[in-house]
Amino acid sequence: MKETIRTILYSWMERELPSMFPRNVEIEQYLASVPRRIVAVTGFRRVGKTYLLYETIKKLLDGCGRDCVIYINFDDERIPERTEFLTELIPTIIEVFGKLPRYLFLDEIQNIPGWSKWVRRVYDTEDIQIVITGSSSRLSSRELPTELRGRGIEVHVFPLSFEEFLKFKKVDMDMNLLPHAPKQRSLLLSMLGEYIEYGGMPEVILAERARKEDILQEYYRTMLMRDVVERFNIKNEGALKALLRLLINSKSYSISKLHNTLKSIGYSVGKTTLLNYVGYVESAYFIHSLPIFSYKIKDQLQYPRKVYFIDNGFITALSTKFSKDMGRKMENLVAMELLQRIWGGEIDLYYWKDVQGREVDFVLKEGERVKELIQVTYASGRDEIERREISALEKAGEEFRCKNKTIITWDYEEEGEINFIPLWKWLLNR
Repeated sequence: MKETIRTILYSWMERELPSMFPRNVEIEQYLASVPRRIVAVTGFRRVGKTYLLYETIKKLLDGCGRDCVIYINFDDERIPERTEFLTELIPTIIEVFGKLPRYLFLDEIQNIPGWSKWVRRVYDTEDIQIVITGSSSRLSSRELPTELRGRGIEVHVFPLSFEEFLKFKKVDMDMNLLPHAPKQRSLLLSMLGEYIEYGGMPEVILAERARKEDILQEYYRTMLMRDVVERFNIKNEGALKALLRLLINSKSYSISKLHNTLKSIGYSVGKTTLLNYVGYVESAYFIHSLPIFSYKIKDQLQYPRKVYFIDNGFITALSTKFSKDMGRKMENLVAMELLQRIWGGEIDLYYWKDVQGREVDFVLKEGERVKELIQVTYASGRDEIERREISALEKAGEEFRCKNKTIITWDYEEEGEINFIPLWKWLLNR
């Protein structure tokens, strides 16, 4: 085991760090926290967590030698998924370097049994700043193991925002000139169309158009096998895959409806198992389920939940129903942007629907107060916006005494009791 660790350490010392695209997320500010905290960087696979670590490490290396930082990726096939690897790690580092590093970066550490107890022990006994990452909610502030409660800070990483996407594509936009620059506005809408179609996964953005969907489908298969089937020891893979196909082609779901649909196509799986399956996929950050807004917990549990996906590219690559539906894709994009803006804060996200069938896409609640109501529509003019979308906002605004009402459009803008704002402008006004 020690020989494997030495090999990993020497490989790290010789590695040339790649050039990185700067993200809007920074880790350094958390490394200076007092008291010292374990920094947990979470997020879906391939959103750029590892490159964010590299960017942070490069900055740290400017102020100290190479041996002050050690990085280990536990997805490395040379590393056995055994607790003994962690047990031998610190003694072997001391043997190799004669001292402990100031910073220890541990990528995808959740693969190793007993990792949380080991991290807690090192945190308590050694003067090391620890950064851990993972594609599983086991590292999130909501599910952080008991051993690390009160000792960790979560930094959640999403796919690239639209602002980051434009920088990634080397497209420079002057917001002040857009109203008077038709060509630049057309370019911006063209970029927005590509972003809606293929999303913000860094590798996908850089790939040729012909390869984008293949890459997204490979991400999906890896997530399914590594983060769901293997992690939770799923026996009925067929039912799980059928469930995901249903979710990818649905705007909302209820466990009862999923159960009946799967039963009708030959899958015998219980409702409790289905509920667990949905939870497993959520724990891999692939989907996010949105409950209905109600002050009654019973309603939130009984009514269908709306379902959104971590990146629009997966709808394009995997859905047979919504792959060309711009309204659906705009709504999914807004959902992910809202989640990114409120992550870790005091605002909760819901949808709303009344007995007459009037529906509001997003309800933002802070404490007991409804803070904002948002509709999303693929419209470029006031005449294209359906009256029912406006009346639903007005009704919800009256019911919840909320004056902050917004309709996000494709490219229509107007201020008033209801604010209409183009999607591109809403995305860039973060």
